[in-house]
Amino acid sequence: MNDPVHVTVESDDEATRERIFDSEGEVEAGDATFRFSVGGAGDSDGDSDRGEDAGDDDEPEERDGDPLFVAPLSDVPTDSTIRRTAMRPDGRRGVGFILRRGAESGEVFAWRNSCPHRPEVPLDPGRGARVDGGEIVCHEHGARFECGDGLCTWGPCVGEELDPVGVEVRDGDVYLDDERFASVRPR
Repeated sequence: MNDPVHVTVESDDEATRERIFDSEGEVEAGDATFRFSVGGAGDSDGDSDRGEDAGDDDEPEERDGDPLFVAPLSDVPTDSTIRRTAMRPDGRRGVGFILRRGAESGEVFAWRNSCPHRPEVPLDPGRGARVDGGEIVCHEHGARFECGDGLCTWGPCVGEELDPVGVEVRDGDVYLDDERFASVRPR
């Protein structure tokens, strides 16, 4: 599979949206499990060319070979967001996430790139999420989220929060710090 696909699985009380980088696997949300195998995945010898595509120039460069390197701190905006993909330990499934710095604190925050109201809707569709009055604004229905805890202050999901992704700043660079994930890919 050359390009990842987005898969959303919903149960009564949970929704999960992931990017799939392989031709077979499974995605879970609550009691729901989606298993798949696409186009002869069983014929593969496991040595696919995942990650070796023409988009390598967009990849965050690893610092000292660290697969958890996200970006230089200076690349994380205060007035928009940047996107990355956090890869699960199996290396085949990824979760899109966005990063933003607080305008006053300079602290870096990261969340899944999906709106709690409709998890299949990315907050950052590819050109940076809209930020207004210090809040991230969902491009589809205008929900507003505080930078920090990700609390929705206006819109159809008031009171809900964005799903945080753990990051940390070390020596002027941002690194993934979330036990659910093993590495970072570009968008």
